[in-house]
Order: sequence, then C-alpha cells, then structure tokens
Amino acid sequence: MPVKIAIVEDKLFLARALAEKLSFFDEFSLKFIAENGADLLNKLDSNSNIDLILMDIEMPILDGIEATALVKQRFPQIKIIMLTVFDNDEHIFSAIKAGADGYLLKETAPDILEKGVKETLSGGAAMNPSIAMRTLKLLRNPSSVNSLNEREEISLSSRETEVLEQLSKGLSYTRIAENLFLAPSTVRKHIENIYKKLQVHSKIEAIEKARQNNII
Repeated sequence: MPVKIAIVEDKLFLARALAEKLSFFDEFSLKFIAENGADLLNKLDSNSNIDLILMDIEMPILDGIEATALVKQRFPQIKIIMLTVFDNDEHIFSAIKAGADGYLLKETAPDILEKGVKETLSGGAAMNPSIAMRTLKLLRNPSSVNSLNEREEISLSSRETEVLEQLSKGLSYTRIAENLFLAPSTVRKHIENIYKKLQVHSKIEAIEKARQNNII
C-alpha cells in the first residue's frame, strides 16, 4: 500500500516542487494539496484517509502550527512533518508543543525527504541535523523558551559561533586557535566581532547573552 500524503503550502510553486520530490518515489501517493490550515481541515473532513501531512508553517487564515494542533486533536493517527525555510527556535518549540512528529527544511533533498517520511511513519522524528541541534539546545536550556519572543536578532557567523562555544568551555585563545586551526590573532579578531554583535564587553557577558539567545 502506498503512503498517502497531503501537502499544505500557500505558495503554489513550492507545493509543486514538493510534489515533484514525492513523485520520485513509487511508495508515495499525493492525495491533495491544501493552501492553508483551514483548507486542510475542510479537505480532511471530506477524506481523512491520510497517513502523513507535509505542513508549511507561515500561511494565511490558519498557520501550520495552529493547524497541527487541530489536526492532532481530531485525527491523532495522522503524522505531521513541519516544513520551513528557517530553523527558527520559536517555530521549532511551538511545532513540538502542537504535536508535530518531525521538522525539516524546505530545501531538503528528495532522498532525505523520503527517509524522513519513512522514519516518521515508523515512530521516529524526522529532523535535519541543524534543527536537531537547535532542539537539543532548547532542551538543555528550557528557561530560554520563556523568552523566545523577547530575543534580539543576533547573527553570528558559523565560525564566530564555534569560537564562542570554545570560549564558553574556558579555553584560552591559544587553545581555541589550535582546536579550530586558526592563528591566535584571528581568534582575537573573531572575539572582537562577537563582542560587538552581542553588545557586550567581557567573556562572561558574551557567554551569558549567547546562552540566553540559544546561540550556544
């Protein structure tokens, strides 16, 4: 029996791109595309014989997180994988609370999508590595969840984040440079940039602010 899948996506070109990815696999059968959460619920009222929903998050009328909570109340047997462009902490936490069974980035390759669908249907939780890491950080620092809406927009580069993580372990500039194969002067420059972006003046402040904003 093919896996019966529904797509919920308000942008038609993205829905078609997703449908094309599914078409690569004979074991998947696309039953319908809904343009928002309200449209999905109407379609499920007509036919709830669906195994799994690929759900966009940001949609008009009824967004993906609200729709997920409603679907799980009425049709708890249906699995739901959230699809998003960004691995946003607030969305991840809200989706998990709403009952989502998995969380993938929209850019996910067809083979990873196939694996994620199968994994979710077998009781697992499909997640891209970057999302899994952010989820673990949320679990390690649950108090940060309460202030998700209050967080500042802080954008550190991946290298700056690596340096800050090493710094938070109490390592010296020299040791950080050795671990990351950088010159000590480069490490110092990264730390200067980190201080500027975080608007702090010390290592302790930088580490605390990064933890509050779930950067490390």
